[in-house]
Amino acid sequence: MMHRFPLRVYYEDTDMAGIVYYANYLRYIERARSDWVREIGIDQQAMKARGIVFAVRRIEADYLQPARFDDELDVVTTLTQLTPARMVMAQTVSRDGDVLFAAVVTIACIGAGGKPVRLPAELRLMPISVAS
Repeated sequence: MMHRFPLRVYYEDTDMAGIVYYANYLRYIERARSDWVREIGIDQQAMKARGIVFAVRRIEADYLQPARFDDELDVVTTLTQLTPARMVMAQTVSRDGDVLFAAVVTIACIGAGGKPVRLPAELRLMPISVAS
């Protein structure tokens, strides 16, 4: 399963040199994951009402090339692993086909007390085609 999320770099995303500040890539991939979850029909507000939220457990990131003010970027999210307790996604941020940033993100769910819980059934039981 692959999801594409287009975005544009705004002035506020950049440093004095007009280069995207490194932490903003994490925001970009978070937006893309949220958009993907919404697109597959998971209601995060309903999850929260049940006392369950998604949390990033681990992230591995590589900053390969800089993005600059006014660039048009694509964030591609690919689900690489789905277990009852976690999702692992590969995410890239590209400009004109050139990968600028790459990350592997592990997502888990936590309950009201901050303890890990199983992913919601509607996600675990979805007929998802997982890329390897």
